[in-house]
Amino acid sequence: MLAGGVAFLIGSILNGVAMNIGVLIFGRLLLGVGVGFANQSVPVYLSEMAPASIRGALNIGFQMAITIGILAAGLINYGTAKIEGGWGWRLSLVLAVFPAVVMTAGSYLLPDTPNSILERGQPEKARQMLQKVRGTQHVDAEFQDLLDATEAAKKVDHPWTNILQPRYRPQLVLCILIPFFQQLTGINVVMFYAPVLFKTLGFGDDASLMSAVISGIVNVLATMVSIYSVDKFGRRVLFLEGGAQMFLFQIAIGTMIAVRFGVNGDGELSRWDANILLLFICAYVAAFAWSWGPLGWLVPSEICPLEIRSAGQGINVAINMIFTFIIGQVFLSMLCHMKFGLFFFFAGFVVIMTVFVYYFLPETKNVPIEEINQVWKQHWFWGKYILDEALIGLSRHDEGRDT
Repeated sequence: MLAGGVAFLIGSILNGVAMNIGVLIFGRLLLGVGVGFANQSVPVYLSEMAPASIRGALNIGFQMAITIGILAAGLINYGTAKIEGGWGWRLSLVLAVFPAVVMTAGSYLLPDTPNSILERGQPEKARQMLQKVRGTQHVDAEFQDLLDATEAAKKVDHPWTNILQPRYRPQLVLCILIPFFQQLTGINVVMFYAPVLFKTLGFGDDASLMSAVISGIVNVLATMVSIYSVDKFGRRVLFLEGGAQMFLFQIAIGTMIAVRFGVNGDGELSRWDANILLLFICAYVAAFAWSWGPLGWLVPSEICPLEIRSAGQGINVAINMIFTFIIGQVFLSMLCHMKFGLFFFFAGFVVIMTVFVYYFLPETKNVPIEEINQVWKQHWFWGKYILDEALIGLSRHDEGRDT
């Protein structure tokens, strides 16, 4: 996190003072390094630090920060676009220095997780940290689970090699498909290109930017819903409800555009039509923001055992960023060629991913992170891949229940 914060800080400064396109691109690359480091480390850090009962809510704080950042960017762009003299873009880019400073300073002050301290061979220090973050001296059972997980991790020579073994097949498949599906919801079509999309559909310049701000506000509020409900109702409920809602409103958006603009794209939206379309888009954004948005980062960070956790999260981030890039590059061409069909295209993937979650994603609510393998072992399909010796803490907790 510290390295990512420093990279983001330098990149923000270079973007703000760039005198040519080369410096701008180099600064942008550093921003990418910062985002990559943060996406890799923060969800895992939160999952390792959080108690099982509120792990989902605390981890979704990461997504909450992202949605606030998206909203802030929309407001800043809306304001700087009105600055005369052609230098508003510099102000827009250099303002990223402020979150970069917070990230850099904050990561310097944060303690290591008990898991990380144990891996470095300091068990007493790890126990003290666990007692501190749990707020109690009675951490024997959880600490023993951490010790068992650390011993298992020491037997693994390289996480990137071992994650390919059959015993880790559930984690590998989920760490690939969840970020893949997350990007194929079509959310980046709306969030990246909202001003372009709204302008194309007949909104004015100011109206299109303001509409993007409105969808950003909905994004933040819906993420709050996810924070409240993820540990109460579970991950699967949010995935399934969000998928159904996204599908319905993508079909509604595509149908409305088809009726008003047709195959040739000729037509216009009345003020009433534009407001209805904005309402549909906000309903779609809300569904993503309390389901696939935060859960796409939460679930991969909590399903991997310690010995492959870094590799699993690395795969999750890499797949996410690759498909973010691909969709960002091809969206405008797809919009020009497919027009309203683009929303039906993404709606089809939403159906596929929702069915996949229903059959292949077990519930991980309230399960200690080092005991997730018990959930996999009980699954109708994935159970055959999980070895009995991988079930950390099972016999000990059974004894506790018998007592």
